[in-house]
Amino acid sequence: MARDNKTALSALAILSSVVCLSACNSNDSDNTSATDVDKSVSAQVGPRPLFLIDQMQDSELKNQLAQCESGPFYRSDFSIGHRGASMQFPEHTKEAYQAAIDSGAGIVECDVTFTNDKALVCRHSQCDLATTTNILAIPELANKCSTPFTPADAANGVSATATCCTSDISLAEFKTLNGKMDGFNANATTVAEFMDGTPSWRTDLYAGTGTLMTHAESIELFKSAGIKMTPELKSASVSMPFDGFSQQDYAQKMLDEYSAAGVDVSQVFPQSFNLDDVKYWIANAPEFAEQSVYLEDRYDMAGFDPQNSATWTPSMDSLVADGVKIIAPPLWMLVTLDDNNAIVPSEYANAANAAGLKMIAWSLERSGLLSEGNGGWYYQSIADVIDNEGDTYELVDALAKDVGVIGIFSDWPATVTYYANCMGM
Repeated sequence: MARDNKTALSALAILSSVVCLSACNSNDSDNTSATDVDKSVSAQVGPRPLFLIDQMQDSELKNQLAQCESGPFYRSDFSIGHRGASMQFPEHTKEAYQAAIDSGAGIVECDVTFTNDKALVCRHSQCDLATTTNILAIPELANKCSTPFTPADAANGVSATATCCTSDISLAEFKTLNGKMDGFNANATTVAEFMDGTPSWRTDLYAGTGTLMTHAESIELFKSAGIKMTPELKSASVSMPFDGFSQQDYAQKMLDEYSAAGVDVSQVFPQSFNLDDVKYWIANAPEFAEQSVYLEDRYDMAGFDPQNSATWTPSMDSLVADGVKIIAPPLWMLVTLDDNNAIVPSEYANAANAAGLKMIAWSLERSGLLSEGNGGWYYQSIADVIDNEGDTYELVDALAKDVGVIGIFSDWPATVTYYANCMGM
């Protein structure tokens, strides 16, 4: 897909703290400033990037990426581990985080929620334990679930269900659980069948051990690895305040755990889909304000159209006036197709750039096989041209060079790490 060659790579500096990387085929490393390249931290990208490149249609981009196959590869802040490396490892586990670190993610995410004793832990949702852990296989804990396992009733068209929340159990109980690949079998008639629901395009090969982590433990892991951190304050599934624990207490406690661990604020990018959380940090924790990220949720509004600014509330200018510096929309909102079916920036992306907002995109490689039409929700605005796995890199290239995002969340960070190194970010 032919696209204009732009020089938007300067937008890839994350608030002056991004570790830039030299091109992977550069032979002039001695002339590279140590402040730009951290060649002490190598990355292991594995076979997937080359597999994706091989699937690409012949193009200048394919040739350019193929030339970098021998590396070397280094850590890049452009590469953000979405729940760790969750395409192949149980999300938000020590193993998933370590895989993301090893594959060159310069920033890794802990989604933050809390237990019934108000301890902060890493889970994508407060009530996802039934699908992401083995809680249902532990009777004394399964009995505490908000909604116990209910088997499917095929005759009446009823799916199997279970809802187990971190707020149903204590921190000590949470720590006895093992993480598993996210998924469930809606047709299950037993707990074992319900838990056996990993999507076919993922794998259980690395799911034998899934070490759950508290938020504080994730901080220590990331700190020891020398990477940056992007905690997301998750919406509570319980009514707030919870036993006297208010939303503001929750938002503040998350930041306090970084301060307690001695983490410099430049290493932290707090996120929330709740704009009020972001405004709270801006007003009450100004040291974190430059890095606070508003996770885009305006697409949930009736009539939202990324090509029509009249459908966006609040406006880009309003966000800026509120002190927001970084927004994080899903992939599809940032791109569209032109008359020649080339991937180009959406009006949403153009407006964000015009307003001076930085953008982080989410989440790459969270779909099934693109060659089987499984791009789904994440690729909806460019679905007409997505028909093979190699199109992943066509999208990454458009996001980096044309849209000018400062980072990309991926379920398999090595894919983005490879691109960032090859393009000399």
